[in-house]
Amino acid sequence: MTNILDELAWRGLISQTTDDAALRKALDEGPVTLYCGFDPTAPSLHVGNLMQILTVRRFQDAGHKPLLLVGGATGLIGDPRMSGERTLNPVDVVHVWVERIRSQIEPLMSFEGDNAARMVNNYDWTKDMDAIAFLRDVGQYFRMGTMLAKETVARRLNSDEGISYTEFSYQVLQAMDYAELFRRYGCTLQTGGSDQWGNLLGGAELIRKSEGGQAHALATPLVTKTDGTKFGKSEGGAIWLDAEMTSPYSMYQFWLGSADGDVIQYLKYFTFLTQDQIAELQVKVAEEPFRREAQKALAFEVTSLIHGADAAEAAVEASQAIFGRGELAGLDKRTLDGCAVEIGGVDVEDGIPLVDALVAAGVVDSKSAARRAINEGGAYVNNEKATDPDAVVSRADTLAGGWAVVRRGKKTLGMIRVL
Repeated sequence: MTNILDELAWRGLISQTTDDAALRKALDEGPVTLYCGFDPTAPSLHVGNLMQILTVRRFQDAGHKPLLLVGGATGLIGDPRMSGERTLNPVDVVHVWVERIRSQIEPLMSFEGDNAARMVNNYDWTKDMDAIAFLRDVGQYFRMGTMLAKETVARRLNSDEGISYTEFSYQVLQAMDYAELFRRYGCTLQTGGSDQWGNLLGGAELIRKSEGGQAHALATPLVTKTDGTKFGKSEGGAIWLDAEMTSPYSMYQFWLGSADGDVIQYLKYFTFLTQDQIAELQVKVAEEPFRREAQKALAFEVTSLIHGADAAEAAVEASQAIFGRGELAGLDKRTLDGCAVEIGGVDVEDGIPLVDALVAAGVVDSKSAARRAINEGGAYVNNEKATDPDAVVSRADTLAGGWAVVRRGKKTLGMIRVL
């Protein structure tokens, strides 16, 4: 085992700890059992959650024992948001989401060996608890002043909407999870994002008061972008780990689009590349940024982690083929669907005139511009140069899923789906 804190510090993954010296000592004496929780408030995790999963995996790789909690109970409540009250999802829906999220976490962890990961669900220890037991056995350890001082709670209390008792109680439920895992598995470390710091502290404090034990908390920083826009979003919305909600191609393109000012930090956060490998890529960003070697490495590594190396390879091939540097015919429907999300695909009727198709796809502004592009040799359909301005595009001319890639010049792309 090695002390993981040095590795995390180099990667910029430590925002706060309860007691750095005490935590370092515990890790040196290890192995430590730690946990991180994920609430099923949506049918999929997103790339923001990925940093937490990989942080836990780094602890496991250093010899420690991870617990991955998917909150079948806390997911029914939802952590309070700054933006307002959550919509409470039906119990049966949340239970389905629990299984979906488990299936996204499990491939990223190891469930073998002396420090095998374990999946847990807080619904198991809350479903039979009655209100009196909750208030007497857990609630007695919480002070209103501390609970009201939490940033999200304080801001919501001062808003027009306020905050319900349901969401206000979330912090008690999360703290109870930590105490339960302390009792069941000897868990003494909880990790999470810095926006969860108050909840992490609440759990450690509950263990101290109710069990007389020492527990630690470690918060990672919130991921930011140098241009000030929110991380984990694209024009199509959130970047989900579920392949049906965000295709491997779209996932690859998201990371490929990372700014030069962000890419090295993202490599530290989201990949298992070594310090030497990342240092080499940092030099390439500085000396040859136009090659985007760091972005390509980031996109391939993360897409491989989430969807597998084959899907990452397919995304690379599609990225090249779309711009005329590879074979489009070999791309499958899912990959082409993902391309269409990124590029902006449109549906057209079978037998549409090519000039109309170019306009519909947005690669030219008018039919006359389309004819001019064709006559000048600058229009392409599925990477084949178009030569006849009176041609039509039929279903027989399409790729998997009925898609056709239309292009003007080298970089102006569009996609049409022939119905």
